[in-house]
Amino acid sequence: MSRVLSVQSHVAFGYVGGKAAVFPLQCLGYDVDVVNTVNFSNHSGYGRFGGSKADAEELTRIFGLMAQNGLLRSERLLTGYIPSGEALAAVKDMATKLREANPELIYLLDPVLGDAGQLYVAPSVIPVYRAMLPLSTIITPNWFEVEVLTDVKIENMSTLRKALKILHDEHKVPNIVMSSIPLKPWLKAALPSRSRTPPGSEPSDEDFLLCISSSQNQTGDDAPSIVHAGRVPYISGYFSGVGDLFSAFVVAHYKPTSPILQTNSKPLDTASGETALSRAVSAALTKTHAMLLLTNEYAQQLPEEERQPTDDEADEKEADRRVRRMKGRELRLIQGQDIIRGTQKATERRMDLWAGFWTS
Repeated sequence: MSRVLSVQSHVAFGYVGGKAAVFPLQCLGYDVDVVNTVNFSNHSGYGRFGGSKADAEELTRIFGLMAQNGLLRSERLLTGYIPSGEALAAVKDMATKLREANPELIYLLDPVLGDAGQLYVAPSVIPVYRAMLPLSTIITPNWFEVEVLTDVKIENMSTLRKALKILHDEHKVPNIVMSSIPLKPWLKAALPSRSRTPPGSEPSDEDFLLCISSSQNQTGDDAPSIVHAGRVPYISGYFSGVGDLFSAFVVAHYKPTSPILQTNSKPLDTASGETALSRAVSAALTKTHAMLLLTNEYAQQLPEEERQPTDDEADEKEADRRVRRMKGRELRLIQGQDIIRGTQKATERRMDLWAGFWTS
């Protein structure tokens, strides 16, 4: 296995950012070098949190000393939450040097901007992220982050195609993964049949979330990319660190030198219907969902006062109510080691080829 350089947030308690990513990567056989962009007591969902944020000067100094000592030799790079545009620019400079030194670098860029129409970071990071996109091998934005990066409001298949085409063609992103997408009626109607809900066999469509992967197509035909889609059952309740865990699984399982992807010009294995990206995303979905089921099962067994539903008004009256709920839903990473390593069987969450994505 190769080395991974992880550049993302750190918390003393709980599992978000690097705490959600580093241990799974190590379980899968990777040596992981860690640079923390923030050092907080716990994640912000607790209401009370604090600590320090790394500025551009500190990050530049760390990266510089690592380079001087010959320690910036990772074959894979994973970046997540960066608190400011200046700090992100320092990460961009480091990623640029790594890419120049190693054109085969596998770089998963998780552009952590926000969700549900709300930015979590300073607006100054947006243009820096756009400038970083061509450095990436894979990006893992959510629906809102794709809209921010492309300036396209995704409301139908036409705008979804437009957003992906902008990322592939204008920003030169080879591989895109969008996860946790609500299964909207127009999206459901366009899905390949295997990715739709079998009538009467599982919960309703509203109880599923969709994941889309898109690998740039360089075969010269009309389709800009090869698209896959997969559904996972929705688990109600608040979970933190899920995106960080998912991205770690994707970068860990992405194998571009496997028989599935021998060259950039032939990304699709016609026998299996997979690309290197779709196979990695299938593994990531399978393991992430299994970890959430394990976490949810634990949370449901807690005393009633520790599994109260989300209620902002009640939380304001009693701050410890929120804290108790957050503690009960921290990812059960240590208890799920067998899931991470793949020695415990989990329900496969397959990504199906979306053959008509660009034409239907």
